[in-house]
Amino acid sequence: MNALNRRFSLRLPLLAAALTLALAGCSSTSNNAPASSPSPSPSAAPTAAATATPASDYPIVIKHAFGETTIDSKPERVATVQWANHDVVLALGVVPVGFSAANYGVQDDSGLLPWTAAKLKELGVDKPNVYQDTDGLDFEAISDSDPDVILASYSGITQEDYDTLSQIAPVVPYEKAPWATTWREQVLLNATGMGMKAEGEQLIKDTEALIQEKAAAYPQFKGKKVVWVNFSAKDMSQLHLYTPADPRGEFLISLGMDYPESVTSQITDPTAYSLKLSAENADALSDADILVGYGDEALYEAVKADPVLGKIPAIQRGSVVFIGNGTPLAAAGNPNPLSIAYTIDDYLKLIGDAVSKSNG
Repeated sequence: MNALNRRFSLRLPLLAAALTLALAGCSSTSNNAPASSPSPSPSAAPTAAATATPASDYPIVIKHAFGETTIDSKPERVATVQWANHDVVLALGVVPVGFSAANYGVQDDSGLLPWTAAKLKELGVDKPNVYQDTDGLDFEAISDSDPDVILASYSGITQEDYDTLSQIAPVVPYEKAPWATTWREQVLLNATGMGMKAEGEQLIKDTEALIQEKAAAYPQFKGKKVVWVNFSAKDMSQLHLYTPADPRGEFLISLGMDYPESVTSQITDPTAYSLKLSAENADALSDADILVGYGDEALYEAVKADPVLGKIPAIQRGSVVFIGNGTPLAAAGNPNPLSIAYTIDDYLKLIGDAVSKSNG
């Protein structure tokens, strides 16, 4: 038995009760991390040593939806779970000792989106330790990676998940609600948990500068009304919207657009990342200059032909952005610094084409 397995075995009495609760709802809980993917040692960015949180500033206390997390010293081994938290770590020049496989937009069996793969290559890592946990957190694999901190600022972890993970290492989850952490908040929470708050703040500034530079080529975005809405060809009776609290909606707003009041007035929980509307209330989208969502030309034609949804002005005009479902660009609609830099040119062109068809 190796040292890491011995460490996990010693924790079993503490983890047993929590694991029973947390794994009950998971369809797959075995450790599927490939044996050929060892846990890499973290690789710090060149500026990390000079600007990392001083030892005198510890302990760090981070408040979040489940209470508070105390970090006593700068973590050397950083793990992440669920969506895109590892991209923030990589963008800060650190290689996680383990991270969750991407479960959307991946075109092969690597579990890596292209911007993640590109950054890993830049950092000289060809065998990252990827948790095969798309059907439920693999707590044993996470423990085996021996982390000093577990980052989950953008996630949907439950109280049971949090309690179990906390038996392994301090956990930094979302601040308010599941899946409602903007990309800036993701960076700041994760960077703070890494003891790299200053670097995180700089990453935010650099990413904002990139967004502003690229968006400057599209002054026609300013003041346009936009809604991220998903249609289903199998069920035209309901609409699924991402709210301004969702990273997808918030990113559209950062480009100079805004959600129409006809939609925001329907939102009763300001922390909720999504909203369902019946087709009968589709007129809430009448003030939208453009619509953004997942889909293809076939879905657009089906919506256009629907006797109710086809009356939405943006649908009639064709001022819509339907991003191919399951593609990397669709995954990038939910942004982080790496995905923004990788896809922003393509994304803005699609939005620009839709805006050109609007008459708002």
